Amino acid sequence: MASTGPGQAEDWDAALYLKFEDERTRPSSDLLARIPPIAPKYVVDLGCGPGNSTELLAHRFPQAQVAGIDTSPDMIAAARKRLPGATFLRGDVSALSLEIPADVLFANAVLQWVPDHEALMPRLMEQLAPGGVLAVQMPDNLEESSHVAMRVAAAEAPWADKLKSAADARTSLPSVDGYYAMLRPHCAALDIWRTTYHHPLNGHTAIAEWVKSTGLRPFLDPLTPEEREAYLARYTELVAPHYPVHADGKVLLAFPRLFLVARKPL
Repeated sequence: MASTGPGQAEDWDAALYLKFEDERTRPSSDLLARIPPIAPKYVVDLGCGPGNSTELLAHRFPQAQVAGIDTSPDMIAAARKRLPGATFLRGDVSALSLEIPADVLFANAVLQWVPDHEALMPRLMEQLAPGGVLAVQMPDNLEESSHVAMRVAAAEAPWADKLKSAADARTSLPSVDGYYAMLRPHCAALDIWRTTYHHPLNGHTAIAEWVKSTGLRPFLDPLTPEEREAYLARYTELVAPHYPVHADGKVLLAFPRLFLVARKPL
């Protein structure tokens, strides 16, 4: 996960994010499994969030120096408490400049907040040591009902004027072919895939709870507490018809994610 969204008025909430820790950590594990067998000396977790993904990296690469970078003080504090043996620093992925090249750059659920991927991806490859690996996972769910409802609710009165630019906080991801074209000239090997997870959640209010800590933040931050409560009620009303309740009371949240693993030439 992580946090680097531009122009966000409030800090990220580590406790709220970790409410769905198992579900949020699974893509990190799947991404980590596709990193080829290497013995890195320096591993950097971009947009480390509360350290759940950094912890996976530390276990996978116990001999490496592991660092996490995030814009959020609350996330950094939670990460330091969770993993005191790692180094955690505040920083913005969009302006990343490492003092020494990394052997692994791991970016789990962060780059969707950073614009201009055609410039970003080659720049990240330049931060790698020879033979280093860039591993990326990004939510690819802007057209899912869970996210369409955010924009529909935002366009309604009385908060429409406040939320005119909220939908622009997330970057619309290029196609798989687009990523291949922008990364292949910089890679010895490139692996791209897309997976849709289906998370069982406890009803429609749980969908709102899930997205409150991530996708809904640009929509909630500009609102007053009273407006937030009303917006969330309207949002939950809008998503309900798209997620049927099963006999056990669960709804299935479909969550597509795009994965990239690019290895720099030696």
